[in-house]
Amino acid sequence: MELCDETADHASLSGDELDTDEVQTLEGPIIQGYLSKWTNYIHGWQERYIVLRNGTLSYYKTEHETAFGTRGSISIGKALIKPHAFDECRFDIQVNDNVWYLRAQSVQEQLYWVQTLETYKADFGYGSDLDINKRGSLISLASGNGTSLTSAASFKRGRELKEKLAEMGTFRDILCQQVDTLQKYFDSCADAITHSRDIRTLPGVLDIDEIDDDVDNNNTFSFKQRDKGSLHSEESLAEHASHSIDFRGEAITFKATTLGIVETLSYCIDLLTQREELWRHKLQKEIDRRKKAEDLYKRARDMVERAKPVVLGGPDYEESPYSIIGEDEFFDAVDAALDKQDQEEEVLLRHRNPVNISVKPLELQVPSKTRLSDEVESLVAKHTELLRAGIGLEKGNWECIADEGGMKVYRMELEENGLVLDPLRAVHTVSGVTAHELCQYFFDPEIRLDWDTTLESSRVIETLSTDTLISHQVHRRVWPSTARDSLFWSHIRQVPDEEDIEAQPIWLVVNYSTEHPNCLTAKCVRINLNVAFICQTILDPPSEVEQLTRSHIKTRITYTADVNPGGWVPASVIRTVYKHEYPKFVKRFSQFVKDAVHDKQLMF
Repeated sequence: MELCDETADHASLSGDELDTDEVQTLEGPIIQGYLSKWTNYIHGWQERYIVLRNGTLSYYKTEHETAFGTRGSISIGKALIKPHAFDECRFDIQVNDNVWYLRAQSVQEQLYWVQTLETYKADFGYGSDLDINKRGSLISLASGNGTSLTSAASFKRGRELKEKLAEMGTFRDILCQQVDTLQKYFDSCADAITHSRDIRTLPGVLDIDEIDDDVDNNNTFSFKQRDKGSLHSEESLAEHASHSIDFRGEAITFKATTLGIVETLSYCIDLLTQREELWRHKLQKEIDRRKKAEDLYKRARDMVERAKPVVLGGPDYEESPYSIIGEDEFFDAVDAALDKQDQEEEVLLRHRNPVNISVKPLELQVPSKTRLSDEVESLVAKHTELLRAGIGLEKGNWECIADEGGMKVYRMELEENGLVLDPLRAVHTVSGVTAHELCQYFFDPEIRLDWDTTLESSRVIETLSTDTLISHQVHRRVWPSTARDSLFWSHIRQVPDEEDIEAQPIWLVVNYSTEHPNCLTAKCVRINLNVAFICQTILDPPSEVEQLTRSHIKTRITYTADVNPGGWVPASVIRTVYKHEYPKFVKRFSQFVKDAVHDKQLMF
């Protein structure tokens, strides 16, 4: 009965009240705030303003754009919310093929967002107590605006059950009336007997045991009176008879009433049994559907596990500590990207004319004093000593990874904390170019983009002196690796050859990683480098009647590079890139300078 009362109370809600509740739910968002959202490979993670309102998750560029329209939205009721397996600050939301990759500032914030979205999704999908009042259901049958979710048959069965319960209430009233009637009769009997006993104790009244009961054919009582007090006894019995009832009629009515109650209860039980069977049937159907869905899921999972992973878009398919790309897939992707990059470089170099590119010779006398002078002097001294010691090839397990004519490139495998730090040494001889020319073109920042096609941009952050400057470079990205940049000071110098006084001086350019307040690390992985480009001209003296030309000179190039690429690229991929890029770089740069100076005056 309590359930029926509550149902009646809810059913009595007016349409206006339900409309008011619905309007209230449209007022404010459930949760809102800034999260980092993965946009694309170029821009990566960007801060976006996320809002959950009325079952829809939307995002805006900033909080101030919420009044001008959303940039994207998905239905949270159909979404799959999945926290990332490794990145504790990240979670993904997927609706069919649409995936939002979101990242919070902290683990607590990520947990709050996920729990709030999951809770709202459960209430939105299956309905909460508040939703029952707002949406159509059995409870809102009496509401003019409520939408019934039950069928006509279930509505009819519910109405019949209410009618039977009302009949049971009527039977209860009848039984109460019968009980009251019997109670009145028994009370009157007790009063009559008590009154008779009071009369019997008076003088001249016969004792009740002396009454001789004779019942004649008319069912009347005859009394043998012994004195004049018998008149009071007859009056008492007459009063008692006036309260008598029809026991046969009352018994029939009682039996009919109880029979009606039993039949009504039986009908109610039948209705409940029918509903139980209906719900049991529905439950069995849901169980069968779940089993089929589980079987389909297992088959799909097995097919995915057996199939070769397909590289798709998203932050999980690029270089990161949580990347799901296997080493082989990563290698294939980088290899394909490098091939494509080579084709683009060939097209680019065809349209460049290095003959029109020239540099002004630097007048270097005494090295300038700057705030980095001590560090510069130390690095220059180390690289000079390394050159005189044969660039250190006699120590360590050096491997020749390229041998093309007069160029040889050596590498020694070295790893530290899982990072590849392989040092490289390259030796190359170029004819028709001086050491000064090679180092000048290598140092000059204005023409760097003309010969280094691996750079996206290059700019000078600060010029410390004529021979020292700080440069920032953004390297072209090779997908799926992350974009990288480098910040370094570059120094050019001429030093005498102490082992051969008559030999040409040694020219060198040293690039070494540094820091600068005007160029902090942003969205790129910063490369740490220690590079030296060392050159020495070798003369083939002409005859007395000949003039010195480019055919009489050649330059020996020694290139050393100790680079920490940072990030999480597999070691095999990094070593493949090194083997592919370094020999190509040495050949490309030397050929570029040779083409640029072949008709220009010699610079010693």
